Amino acid sequence: MGPDRRTLSLGRRSVLVAVTVVCAVTVLAAPGTAFAAPEPSPSPSGSATKSPTPVSNKDLEAVREKLEKLYHSAAVATDEYNAAEEAAEKQSAQIVALAKKIVQGQERLAELKKRAGAAAAAQYRSGGLPDEAKLMLSDDPQEFLEGAGRVLQGERATKGLLGEMTRTQQDLEQYAKDASAQWQKLEAGRKAKASAQKKIEQQIKAAEQLESRLEKEEKERLAELEAEAAHRAQTAWLDSGILEDIKGEASEEGRKAVEYATEQLGKPYEWGAEGPKTYDCSGLTSQAWASAGQGIPRTSQEQWKQLKRIDVEDMRPGDLIIYNADASHVAMYIGDGAIIHAPRPGRTVTVAGAGSMPILGVVRPDAG
Repeated sequence: MGPDRRTLSLGRRSVLVAVTVVCAVTVLAAPGTAFAAPEPSPSPSGSATKSPTPVSNKDLEAVREKLEKLYHSAAVATDEYNAAEEAAEKQSAQIVALAKKIVQGQERLAELKKRAGAAAAAQYRSGGLPDEAKLMLSDDPQEFLEGAGRVLQGERATKGLLGEMTRTQQDLEQYAKDASAQWQKLEAGRKAKASAQKKIEQQIKAAEQLESRLEKEEKERLAELEAEAAHRAQTAWLDSGILEDIKGEASEEGRKAVEYATEQLGKPYEWGAEGPKTYDCSGLTSQAWASAGQGIPRTSQEQWKQLKRIDVEDMRPGDLIIYNADASHVAMYIGDGAIIHAPRPGRTVTVAGAGSMPILGVVRPDAG
């Protein structure tokens, strides 16, 4: 039942209590449209002012929803940024490899041309007559037979030399075309990366501005609303009886990945980061599995696309839970209904309830 207690140190009861506490205390700091209390109206005498009108829970709920949308948009853009970054690294590596092939091809072509030049010079020194003509002028039968063999070998060598020169030139032309195509992709990726970065910064700035307009008490109430929303979702998920069906034991690699993720608790979220000091959601999961010797895609969307999908009932510690219909968030399941994840800007790597967000599905990095 559940993960190896010696590795995870999380008993079912203790984790559920921890998740409840986290949901109650940890909330998504947020941005969005401002809902600050209105300015007080001056009193008829002009000497006294009324206390600011408190923001209603209804308005704060609207703020919470706005913040959620802003940070979700930032998460989607972060995936776009990470994908562009990963593609750029691959394209750069391919360009370097092609450049090496071009240099090697040029060196080989120079060598072949040198050999062809040497053969032409030798023919010139022998009077310019081709070997075939010299052979026909020979009166010695033995010399004729030996010469015929040499002529045949020479013809084959010449054809081989010319053929290799042609192939080398064709290869160089193809390498040049491939390199040009990779440069174009790299430039397109650079623009996509810059566009994604702009989106991220805009969404985060809007969220921070929205939150900055709230009074201290309003921020505290907002935090309570966020915690309550997460708690309701987790409770509904647990009330479905799902934990009774989740009994998978962590694999050795899964335990290592969970250990790594656990060691990152408390470190800040930073979009595009892969550690060791800061992480975004997929940066944490990809590095955790890399520490276990298993390379996986960098983004949550590619993790969802490429890794093996399994039923929620069959998941085990170390598996990755993908959230939201657009696969814009990912967390690592650690057992007993809990996850470790990097939530969003302004938050730190933390433990939360696996059902506190809308689950899209589960993937297994070490399947098979």
